[in-house]
Amino acid sequence: MSNGAWTDAENDLIVADYFAMLAADFAGQSYNKSAHNRGLQSQIDRNRSSIEFKHQNISAVLRALGEDWIPGYKPAQNYQGTLEDAVVRWLELNPGWLSRIPDRPAMGLREAAQLWIGPPPTLRNQPPPAELEQTIATARKFDVAERDERNCALGRAGEERALAHEKGVLAGAGRSDLASKVRWVSEEDGDGAGYDIASYAPDGRPRLIEVKTTNGWERTPFHISRNELAVADERRADWCLMRLYHFAREPKAFELRPPLDAHVSLTATSFQASFH
Repeated sequence: MSNGAWTDAENDLIVADYFAMLAADFAGQSYNKSAHNRGLQSQIDRNRSSIEFKHQNISAVLRALGEDWIPGYKPAQNYQGTLEDAVVRWLELNPGWLSRIPDRPAMGLREAAQLWIGPPPTLRNQPPPAELEQTIATARKFDVAERDERNCALGRAGEERALAHEKGVLAGAGRSDLASKVRWVSEEDGDGAGYDIASYAPDGRPRLIEVKTTNGWERTPFHISRNELAVADERRADWCLMRLYHFAREPKAFELRPPLDAHVSLTATSFQASFH
C-alpha cells in the first residue's frame, strides 16, 4: 500500500470521484460513499482512511476556492498544492460548474424569496490561524473574488433574489406601497450608481443595497469598486452591502454597513496608469 505523495493521476481520479458525489448531492440523488471509496481503492494503491482524508482535503480546497463542498466531508487543511492544481484542472475542464445557479423557485414570490439574514463573520468565529492562512492564500492565488465578479449570470441571479427578498419583506410588513417602488437599479439604469437595488425599510427609510454573490462560504473574498466605496461613505445611513453565500445550494445572507473597513480588510488590487 503506497504511503508516498499522491501523484497527479491519483489526484485527478479522486477529484473526479468527489465531484461525481457532489453533483449527485446537489441534484438530491442518493449515492454511497463507501462504494465510491471501494471503487477508488480498486484503481489506486491507497487505503480507505487515506482516501477518506483526501476527500476532506478536497472539501478544504473547494472552500478556499469559494465553492460548496460535500457536507459529510468536513474540510481538512494542510492539503498539498498538487491537490489544488487537480481541483482547478477539473473546474477548467467543466466550466459549467462555476456558472451554475439555482433553479427559479416555483412558489410565490414571498415564500420562495425570503432569505435567511444572519450575522456577518467576526474575529470571534473565524477558523484557527493556520487554517485561515492557507484558505486565504489559495483564494488569492486563484483570485476567487475576481472570478465571482466576472460571473455575470451568478451576479445577476443574486441581485434578482435580493430584489425579490426586499419586496417580500415589505409586503409581509404590510407595506405593499413601498414594495411596488423597489427598483433594480443596476438592471434598469446600468452599473455606476454604486448600488444595485433601491429599496426601503418598512418605516420608509431608503435602503441602497449593493449585492455580492458567491456559491462559496461566508468568508469567500469579494471585489468592491472605488465608486461603491465612495457611495457607501457618502450615503452611510442608507447604503448596505448584502452578501449572499452558498447561493447554488441554500442561499443565505448577511449585511455589512459602512464603514466597511470595520468589517473587512480592503486591499488595493489594481492601479490606474497615466503617461508622464
